[in-house]
Amino acid sequence: MPADGYANPQLLVTPASLHERIGPTGPLVIDFRPAEEFARGVIPGAVHLDLYGVSLIDTDPAPMRAFLWIIEHLLATRGVDANREVVVYDECSGIRAARGLWFLELFGHQKTRLLDGGFNAWVAEKRKVSHEFAAPVATEWHGTRREDVIATWRDVHERLGRDGVVIVDTRTPEEHHGALVRAARGGAIPGSIHLEWTHNLDAAGRFKPAAELQTMYARLGVTPERDVVTYCQGGYRGAHTYLALRLLGFPQVRNYLGSWREWGDRLDLPLEVPAPSPRT
Repeated sequence: MPADGYANPQLLVTPASLHERIGPTGPLVIDFRPAEEFARGVIPGAVHLDLYGVSLIDTDPAPMRAFLWIIEHLLATRGVDANREVVVYDECSGIRAARGLWFLELFGHQKTRLLDGGFNAWVAEKRKVSHEFAAPVATEWHGTRREDVIATWRDVHERLGRDGVVIVDTRTPEEHHGALVRAARGGAIPGSIHLEWTHNLDAAGRFKPAAELQTMYARLGVTPERDVVTYCQGGYRGAHTYLALRLLGFPQVRNYLGSWREWGDRLDLPLEVPAPSPRT
């Protein structure tokens, strides 16, 4: 497992550690990359699941229940089981795998890891790449949903302006400042601070060491004693920052699943259009 000073280092796995444990009694490995990338070669034994684009834009109770049933079912069809470790990966320590890990934590899975550096790190270390594709073996797994790691539009709205709450916008500067509009309206959730998710990673696509992450977030007022909500356009980039803060041991972090696509489309919800800083 990686060191790097994380409070929860068990959330990441290195290529070397994963390589030692691949096999029938080892972890279930799920490749979240696009199908065309998966077809070019995979970590031996990995099964494929591309959830990109499978998003929710209405976090009211009924559509939320239906959507989460679909995600839970898809994970079970790939072999997820409560008693087996799951390792997720994409091309780097990216948003697709981070969202997969967040979903599994949302459903209460206790043994989920992300391959730090992803497939690129695996190849860089000259680990075996397979062109034989394992057929997934479906399970009857049903998770236990954790309400403490997910936010709806109501959860976010209730937290606006509260002491002890910080809302983190993980989108690009152009999205945050309303120059790039990807919903009915452009802008940001009122009071949110901005830090694009890419700042969580080093040049090799791995998570930065804990000290760097801690300093980066503390400068913006994102500290462990606060109630943190992350968001982006559809919960992908928000899940990445959720994972970064989980690595640091933050006890209360929620990912807003509907994110800006829902918030920006709802004309009854407040927004702000922050002015770009001189550094942007």
